[in-house]
Amino acid sequence: MRHAILAAACIALLSSPAPAQDNPLTQSPSWQDMKFDVLGDRPVSEAPAPFAVTAPYRAADAAMVPLEITQTDPAVPINAATIVIDENPAPVAARLQFSPAMLPLDFALNLRVNQYSNVRVIGETPQGLFMAGRFVKASGGCSAPAGGDAAQALAAMGQMRLDMADGGAQVSTPRRTAEIMIRHPNYSGLQRDQITQLFISAHFIDHLEVWQGDEMLFSLDGGISISEDPVFRFAYTENGAPTLKVIATDTEGNTFTRELPKLAEG
Repeated sequence: MRHAILAAACIALLSSPAPAQDNPLTQSPSWQDMKFDVLGDRPVSEAPAPFAVTAPYRAADAAMVPLEITQTDPAVPINAATIVIDENPAPVAARLQFSPAMLPLDFALNLRVNQYSNVRVIGETPQGLFMAGRFVKASGGCSAPAGGDAAQALAAMGQMRLDMADGGAQVSTPRRTAEIMIRHPNYSGLQRDQITQLFISAHFIDHLEVWQGDEMLFSLDGGISISEDPVFRFAYTENGAPTLKVIATDTEGNTFTRELPKLAEG
């Protein structure tokens, strides 16, 4: 639970105004080596990206580094995005697909960063690929010990909570902000059991879908770089469905499905 609370706190920081950042992307031989594997022969535009990426220059916790993607040009739809952490053991952290209801995009999550690295976002638009990102100073995020008791973490897998920015009240505005928290250890395969000192096998959420009614808001295909007890904050356009439905699968073949009411009870 400590990690879930910390994750929520980190993402809450992203919601407040941030000072101008001084950690732009740096030259990266690692990116040049993997670029074709990630993008194929698709070119990345040299023009400024129609979105901004926010991440700390020096992370407070390398196992939970907050990242936010914010659309800056509403005229350029962002249909999908790939998050790459250049120096991580598995650099592709997530591939995301967004529905029109997610635009203009405002999306945040927490990541593991294993060593000083560029964290880049490649956005897919009708005008082609655009890239933006930040250089983050962090170390050991992928091998950081898991929080709490392993048996309890496995027993709680799949528990979810939905928080609405408006407290779950009935609102007239069609644009809302939600935060979904999922209990899952998201073991990276690089962490050691603190008692036996043996490596814990990789076990993480590899696919996630969030729906309102019959409309999928976004999907995520993730790897070991998504933090323990993942948290996702996002803005979306309301369609009147009473719940958000979350479907998550992990690498052990488990499927977790929850209907999370948007309105507060009582």
